[in-house]
Amino acid sequence: MSFEEIKLLLVERFGDEVIVGEETSGLQPALIIDPEHIDKVCLELRDNPKTYFEFLSCLSGVDYGTESNRFGVVYHLASIPYQTQLTLKISKTNNRDANDLPAFPSITKVYLSADWHEREAFDMIGIFFEGHPDLRRILLPDDWEGYPLRKDYKTAEYYKGIKID
Repeated sequence: MSFEEIKLLLVERFGDEVIVGEETSGLQPALIIDPEHIDKVCLELRDNPKTYFEFLSCLSGVDYGTESNRFGVVYHLASIPYQTQLTLKISKTNNRDANDLPAFPSITKVYLSADWHEREAFDMIGIFFEGHPDLRRILLPDDWEGYPLRKDYKTAEYYKGIKID
């Protein structure tokens, strides 16, 4: 299926509000999805025999910077039988408060491989995934403060008496 056909399929299934934008200028076009629908969209794309995007090849958290206070997630899906790839993006604004993390629905029930990808996005950027079965740090110690890949992150000078920076 072409990019346009996939777009049409999603609009027919979920309505006009599911796709909030698109990016077609890069090497791989991307659909910008309403964050509240991302789990349903992924399930449809995985189970629909016309698309069969059965493989989540990558999930990345994104901090769009302190001026926009916007956080997002980029999903790279692949259909091995159809030799097709698709990029989906979601985002929302957030006040950058460590006690109020940006939250998106988890897609671990659709793609089991999302488990560790979502944990990494949580650990490094501070994106909370609602419905994740075990959302905890995966790369850093449990008591680490902050999220190192955020644009406003300040590296601690010491961790447990050991000089870091």
